[in-house]
Amino acid sequence: MSPLAFVIMLVIAVALLTLMTLKLKIHPVMALFITATFCGLASGKGIVGTFSTITSYFGSTLGSIGVMIIFGAMIASGISDTGAATSMVNFFIRLFKGKHLELAPSLTGFIMSIPVFGDIAIILNAPISAILAKRKHMSMTQVAPFVNLGLTLTHGLVPPTPGILAVSVLLGADIGTVILWGLVCSIISFAVCYFALRPLYSKCEYIEPLASYTEGVEPVAEDCSVEELLIKEDNIPNAGASFLPLLLPAILIAIGSIGKLIVGEGSSLYGFFDVIGNTVLALFLGIIAIGVLVFQRKDKVIAKANADGNGEKLTAKSSWFEIVMNNWVGRALIISISALIITAMGGAMGGILRENSAIQEIGAAIAATNFPAILVPFLIAAIMMTVCGSMTTASMTAAALMVDLVPLLGLTPVAAALAIGAGSMVGWHVNNSGFWIFTSLYGFNTVQGLKYFTTTNALGGIVAFIVLVILTIIGVC
Repeated sequence: MSPLAFVIMLVIAVALLTLMTLKLKIHPVMALFITATFCGLASGKGIVGTFSTITSYFGSTLGSIGVMIIFGAMIASGISDTGAATSMVNFFIRLFKGKHLELAPSLTGFIMSIPVFGDIAIILNAPISAILAKRKHMSMTQVAPFVNLGLTLTHGLVPPTPGILAVSVLLGADIGTVILWGLVCSIISFAVCYFALRPLYSKCEYIEPLASYTEGVEPVAEDCSVEELLIKEDNIPNAGASFLPLLLPAILIAIGSIGKLIVGEGSSLYGFFDVIGNTVLALFLGIIAIGVLVFQRKDKVIAKANADGNGEKLTAKSSWFEIVMNNWVGRALIISISALIITAMGGAMGGILRENSAIQEIGAAIAATNFPAILVPFLIAAIMMTVCGSMTTASMTAAALMVDLVPLLGLTPVAAALAIGAGSMVGWHVNNSGFWIFTSLYGFNTVQGLKYFTTTNALGGIVAFIVLVILTIIGVC
């Protein structure tokens, strides 16, 4: 297939994907399958070859990230049941001495969204954000955009969140290094956006916190103490124990990756770092860390787990193993199944695209021009996100197109992966399921969602990309 024919095929594929998801309301899994089939047939693979390629890449993608997504969802169940989310928010309230209250749920979401799928972190943070806004009589415009930004930055840029994890695996980028520089880009981007937009959003329209979350909650006096601002919940764990299940996996993976770079392959220490940096092991240890919090608050955990209604019913006699290794697993499968299958089917479509020989010719043509190489993955991801509406799908498609272009353009796999992650934040709007979850749970209408969330996320992605460009110029990424 010629490069021109490939580009035409890609435009038609994007149009098909957009039509099926937005107009025909076809589930993303089936929309991706149909689009992948079209691309395979258009590429000359034939029926058997197309379906064989789809099956192969679907399985390989699921195999590379499936366990990590399920483990992340288990951690999310534990955070909800043990009261760890409340403890984290209270930690930030104390840290900032009751000021800049919007940072408490925002930074909690920023950390929570590293191992936990973004939509779940949105749900966990919604009631806390509403309660804090009501207590300080703040408009949700002062809180929700920064909660959304914090969640989206780490969702797009920091593994082991499914999208950027799958991109890193596909491009052959070291996951620990992506975590390290993804965090740097995310932190700087959040800080820049917060200080730039906070004065603006504080003067915008007043949006009431949802009454369903704030019934019985009264505003506090201007001169109230920090203790009066804390979210009240019985028997919550301390802050250190609450953060540990979220931070431990990322820290272990990063240490393992950095350690392997320092000691060099073949040494005994290399094997040690290879083990502790293993993504599955790191997330499993995160599960153990959150599981430890069940002790001393078993009744609370059982009550919250049963209220969720999705797992195996628990009783006072239920053991630790029934709670953590049964109830949490069952709920994690329900939580993660959509993310698992969509990501795997995105990998299948990406596999069809990456096997097209025209990509090599396109890459060579781009490399022969003066067009900045780092812009290519960023723009592809931004365009895909704008039209197809899923950060994971946009990232996977962009990665599939970039996998053979990375060496031709002189990019490192880490830089390409992070450029894709930053680009996937641009174009976060009405065709994204997270947009509707966020607007409904945080009390915004569609126009307000576009005004406060779409623009904030786009700015966050652009700033993160600028930071990445600086990192590549100085040669560390």
